[in-house]
Amino acid sequence: MICSIKNIPFFCSWSGGKDSCLAFYYALQAGGKPCCLFTMLSEEGEHSKSHGLPLKILEQQAAALGVPLVTGAASWEDYERVFIGQLREFKANGIEVGVFGDIDLEEHRKWQENACAAAEMRAYLPLWGKSRQRVVAELVEQGFQAVIVAVNEEKMDRAYLGRVLDKPLMAELAADGIDVAGENGEFHTIVTDGPLFRFPVDLKINGLKPVGQHCFLDLD
Repeated sequence: MICSIKNIPFFCSWSGGKDSCLAFYYALQAGGKPCCLFTMLSEEGEHSKSHGLPLKILEQQAAALGVPLVTGAASWEDYERVFIGQLREFKANGIEVGVFGDIDLEEHRKWQENACAAAEMRAYLPLWGKSRQRVVAELVEQGFQAVIVAVNEEKMDRAYLGRVLDKPLMAELAADGIDVAGENGEFHTIVTDGPLFRFPVDLKINGLKPVGQHCFLDLD
């Protein structure tokens, strides 16, 4: 982690969800110079590795934010190699910093810092050390719209799918014993609108897609 990224070119590690979006927002507020969003895709190159979002929707987000989208595709076995390889390309093109949206998972932070170090870059985690409740509250207060697109059905009901993360839903999640940030793997989100968006991202929901213990919105 670094103290300042003012005037420094950066990429944002982009899941399409709330934490990466808020981290991107704070990096801009800190004066960083956005060069691109970087998303790792599954091996077939059609869906994001973490949230299962279609590439087409990730491209809509990037267009709405006015920032290029760069993608890599890999199996979990090749993930680190492909990720660091892309970071080295970023570095060769003058990008100095990677922006990440992790809050308090130490293992994730170390992995990101090590990956950046391998490419002679630095990691910037503007959400690090905040309470999970505070991070989600800040997202809502800043005016971002995050929709729940995936749930772990061992931890929460699929009835939450498609709902917008707002303060009433935060209270409902907490009352149900669910981490409001989903940091224990309970759920994933997609951000469809907010202060950085030139236009809202239109989600076409075709139904539900169960995959093992998870259930996803089938998005088009």
